[in-house]
Amino acid sequence: MTVTTTKSASVRLADLPLTIDDIRAAAARIADAVVRTPTLHSKTLSRITGAEIWLKFENLQFTAAYKERGALNALLLMDEATRARGVIAASAGNHAQGLSYHGTRLGVPVTIVMPRTTPAVKIMQTESVGGKVVLEGETFDEAYAHARKLEKELGLTFVHPFDHPHVAAGQGTVALEMFEDAPELDCIVTPIGGGGLMSGMATVARALRPGMDVVGVQAELFPSMYARIRGEDCACGGDTLAEGIAVKAPGEFTARIIAERVDEILLVGENYLEKAVSLLLQIEKTVVEGAGAAGLAAVLAHPERFKGRKIGLVLCGGNIDPRLLANVLLRDLARSGRLARLRITLQDRPGALFKVMREFNEHQVNIIEIYHQRIFTTLPAKGLITDIECEARDAEQLDALVESLRAKGYVVSPVEIA
Repeated sequence: MTVTTTKSASVRLADLPLTIDDIRAAAARIADAVVRTPTLHSKTLSRITGAEIWLKFENLQFTAAYKERGALNALLLMDEATRARGVIAASAGNHAQGLSYHGTRLGVPVTIVMPRTTPAVKIMQTESVGGKVVLEGETFDEAYAHARKLEKELGLTFVHPFDHPHVAAGQGTVALEMFEDAPELDCIVTPIGGGGLMSGMATVARALRPGMDVVGVQAELFPSMYARIRGEDCACGGDTLAEGIAVKAPGEFTARIIAERVDEILLVGENYLEKAVSLLLQIEKTVVEGAGAAGLAAVLAHPERFKGRKIGLVLCGGNIDPRLLANVLLRDLARSGRLARLRITLQDRPGALFKVMREFNEHQVNIIEIYHQRIFTTLPAKGLITDIECEARDAEQLDALVESLRAKGYVVSPVEIA
């Protein structure tokens, strides 16, 4: 699905409170404390997508995400008295770690309010870089409300994860580095959650490359900025792999920037997000979270839209749960035909399973697991269903096995995944 943003005649570029000079100043301010991550051309992804792909490896930051840039810029623009009192934020992800890490490094007390449902690993990661974690509420909105309450009660300064010019200016430094390293780019495809990264990237693009194609990406389950720009009411919710951009309410400030400076917003489905995460690990040998892979997912989902373009993609984060990553990789193997579960109807008699096994051996397909079902089935009492999880070289090898089984009279149906 695609949306072309409507340019607002009432909002001029000069009126928006974020400029290339703000971003250049942020770059100088944070230069000695963040990683200047590489931008590299990917030959294999370029061949797969039909576009020329450059990757900006922001997952190589100390906290594995670009969020450090905006958090640090905001901290450095505070006066000494403000920093001494301390800062607070609501976050269960990369902003929490970035703010905690740089706040602690600068001697600034940092409090992070997280929902009680936050996974323990994220709490531990935030505490490990110096943040004080307060658990409140069952949802992010409840945690956010509590953080704003503590802000007033304790005299702390709230650091928004995206909806502030100082934060967006820090995030925009990603684009300054990318354009310096890959001057041939004519298109950027950038994830949008609340819009901080996209606002900064688009500001740099419009200042340095006015004709550049500037494209944002959101998960189909959380089309909040997409809906905001179109003036529509779209439902947001669900278990998206791209939780880092799963924002129900985009920023007010960032929405103004994006409406003026972004050409198009694309929505991508979960299957493309999974495919992008898997490809980046297999091809680039780099771990990227769902939100960080959203740019590549959009290129995979819309090949004709990007064919022949010279595209810059930001791998904006690498914080993904290892078990979730394993599931994504296995599901991708299943979609490609290298892993499968075959459901086979057999007669419940000696040797029945052995005969099936001979077919697997004949086609050199490796059996991983076997599941028998005799009770919960609509088959006659002498029948049974066997599910066999197996591993093949490719889809063609698996298809040959299924064909052979069916030729011998077996009822075989592959168990599909979404």
